[in-house]
Amino acid sequence: MKLTVVGCSGSFPSAESACSSYLVEADGFRLLLDMGNGALGELQRHIGLYDLDAVFLSHLHADHCIDMCGYFVARYYRHEGGRCAPLPVYGPEGTEQRLTTAYADTPSPTSMSEVFDFHTLKSGSFDIGPFSVRTERVAHPVEAYGIRLEHAGRTLTYSGDTGVCEALHELADGADLFLCEASFTYGKEDIPGLHLNGREAGQHAERAGAGRLVLTHVPPWTDGERNLADARSVYRGPAELAVTGTVYDI
Repeated sequence: MKLTVVGCSGSFPSAESACSSYLVEADGFRLLLDMGNGALGELQRHIGLYDLDAVFLSHLHADHCIDMCGYFVARYYRHEGGRCAPLPVYGPEGTEQRLTTAYADTPSPTSMSEVFDFHTLKSGSFDIGPFSVRTERVAHPVEAYGIRLEHAGRTLTYSGDTGVCEALHELADGADLFLCEASFTYGKEDIPGLHLNGREAGQHAERAGAGRLVLTHVPPWTDGERNLADARSVYRGPAELAVTGTVYDI
């Protein structure tokens, strides 16, 4: 598997990064995990506008899904070559309605489904292209899912947005790369069921025996280096901050 960090800022874009979006490729199949603010523009640095094979939306907060509205325009109003075939989009209950409401002026109430083939996420196991997928609901104020991707004996886990929860440990168990949110600062914010801090992300990675930890979804107002130091204080494996444009071979 090849993982490309398209965007990694939390809550809103930073001067250096779009919001959450991660491109995963294997056997010529391209899966995008989330498409937050600014991600659609950054994505075009890495692949063509119409080269995606599927999209996974961990939850429906704007910093993880809002650029799907722009992507709707690109796919619906494409004249050269004709309209795109519906693209599989995996998201929580109500994803189509959320995007339609956010766009606010679709030609019809069902226009989104003319270019996106919506699949409702639940906790469970299924396949997306060449990937064996497991999703579990994680701890966030809205319905949110972490995802575990397996291919050719290798594993990538993406936390989405979550607080401390057992489901995240199960998804990350033995993962080769654990892409984990670290929005909060240890000793500063303490809001259960919302986000992780760097120390908590490190504890999850250590307990799961993850091979590598990449901290992501760090908001512009959070000190990423402090979060990284906190993670390294409890996790013995290699750990780093996600940076836009970084590519990992898993």
